[in-house]
Amino acid sequence: MGKMAHKYLGRMREWWRERHSWELSEEGRANIRKMRAFVEAREAQISGDPNGKKLMAAARRELNAAYQLLNFEKHHRTPLGSHVTAAQIHLNSARLLWVKSFISHPETIKPYLPSLLAVIREHLSSDDERRKCVEDIRRYDKLTNQDVVKITEAVEAAQAVSLREKLRAGSFVRIVWMVTGFLFVLAVSVGVFTAIWPEVVPLCFNPQRSMESIASEVLPPEKPAVDYKVVCPAGSDPLPNSDDVDDNFAAVTTRGDYFIVEIAGLVAASLASASGLRKIGGTSTSYEVPVALAALKLPAGALTAIGGLLLMRGGFVPGLSALDSSAQIIAWAIIFGYSQELFTKFVDRRGQMVLEDVRGPGSPPPAANPIGPPPSGPNPNPGSEIAAAL
Repeated sequence: MGKMAHKYLGRMREWWRERHSWELSEEGRANIRKMRAFVEAREAQISGDPNGKKLMAAARRELNAAYQLLNFEKHHRTPLGSHVTAAQIHLNSARLLWVKSFISHPETIKPYLPSLLAVIREHLSSDDERRKCVEDIRRYDKLTNQDVVKITEAVEAAQAVSLREKLRAGSFVRIVWMVTGFLFVLAVSVGVFTAIWPEVVPLCFNPQRSMESIASEVLPPEKPAVDYKVVCPAGSDPLPNSDDVDDNFAAVTTRGDYFIVEIAGLVAASLASASGLRKIGGTSTSYEVPVALAALKLPAGALTAIGGLLLMRGGFVPGLSALDSSAQIIAWAIIFGYSQELFTKFVDRRGQMVLEDVRGPGSPPPAANPIGPPPSGPNPNPGSEIAAAL
């Protein structure tokens, strides 16, 4: 029995971990192993250079730190976007140290220039002087240690821009989740408070009755004749007992009126969120921006349903200040719940911009830049194929 429970518990843990950034974590581990191979090869090339050995030793420490962040078998934490980004920081540092080791032998960096230039073009705009400098260096017949320093600075700048893009995406997701949580708590609080004091701000309407129905009624002497009926989300009263409209509202309103409206708005917002999936192309980043944006719509729909009905009750919408039945109230709650798209669409646009800013190998460069003719002569060193793996 214990073995069976352990088996299913392990499967559940694997499922829980794989539903987050598991693939990106595996990609990060593969990149670490790949970079470690480059570091080992570089160590063999600079066996007589003490400065280069120090750089490679530091690169190894950075790779070990990156691997520890992605080694979830030890700390048993879910692979989140922050883990992937932190590991990428250490991996970038190791790559930068590896590039710096070529200062003593500048000619040996030539096979790796295409891949390094691709990283630089990926994150630096076409008018960046550091990018232009590396593009010019690629055409040189002979490189100097100053050229390697320029390449290092450009790579470091590109890595800094990449980090800022990822941090911006992570910050955006956290802000959206915080706002979603606040709106959720606010919606629940409104439902709870109105359930405790249902008569304070009732979601009821008093549509006018026809003169024929008033004239045809035979009322007892103590019952006043009023020219309206009371309609609430959970019920109605065609014959109010008092000439005070607040007393009539208090007699009909129930503790679940606001919850009914919020549920209607929540359902409408869920449909809006589902229909918005057609615009989502997915994301290759470790931050679930589309999920956060979809979750934001749910409490927003519940609150816009309440706010819209309160505006109608206050006569803000001419001609729609008196709904005739509970079904009409719920129908308008659904409409207002779906209308949260008017407010959240701006957040959706911002989220799409954040996703587009986090560039990857398949993303367009920051700005279009016509690349000059390739260097003349035969194809560069075959080692460039190895460099493409960087």
